[in-house]
Amino acid sequence: MPIAFETKGLQQFDHSRWGNPVTGDVVTLTYIDQAPDLPASLDDPETLRRQLTELQAEFGCLIEAHAITVDGQPALLRLEKFPLEGRQSGLGFTAGLVLPKATCSAILKIMCMETGRSGVREAAIVPRVGFQNMFPPHPYAPEIKGKLPYNAADDARWDPQFPDHPLTRARGWITYISRTARVDPRFAVLPPFTGPAVPAAPEVPAAAAQTVAIPTGAARAETTAIPTSPVHAETVRIRRG
Repeated sequence: MPIAFETKGLQQFDHSRWGNPVTGDVVTLTYIDQAPDLPASLDDPETLRRQLTELQAEFGCLIEAHAITVDGQPALLRLEKFPLEGRQSGLGFTAGLVLPKATCSAILKIMCMETGRSGVREAAIVPRVGFQNMFPPHPYAPEIKGKLPYNAADDARWDPQFPDHPLTRARGWITYISRTARVDPRFAVLPPFTGPAVPAAPEVPAAAAQTVAIPTGAARAETTAIPTSPVHAETVRIRRG
């Protein structure tokens, strides 16, 4: 695998998954042998953050995203939340590193889930900031309203007061790993990712036309051009997580 990281305290399930037997957190390391689907270059953080916010809004909420370096390699650090399927309440939090290259990428992430009573962190923050300030506009895309709202309680400044919260665990683990992980030299020297590929505009051949006689009366005829090979232009949607 392209990334080596500290696994102390984790139980290895297979070659790419580990679990924390105490918290239930799950770590995965994935190598993807195709061009990254990031919507923008790491050199354009404003566009990247905005488009990631739009994409994640369909499933939950992007909490934060940062272009950083891991062992000298460009990387994206992202933190997200989403509702847990099959449960009436409770959230899951993922924190991950994406190391993109021109034709492949490596992704290391942790998933931490709420257990027991949910919403404890949020309820404790309300008296401190006021309910009217609990759901500010998203800093990366203020007009976006996603499946989950951007929440003042998700701010990192509250983490020390909630050391066992899944968001605190996810943020703390990925922050530590981003500083200590090592990248395989063979992966490090691969051509860099410079942004999503822009497809060339398709060539649309001119429609062939032929002239046919359309009688309009007994003594006269008019001609009309009728295309014999119509061409229908289509647009292809290019896709982020």
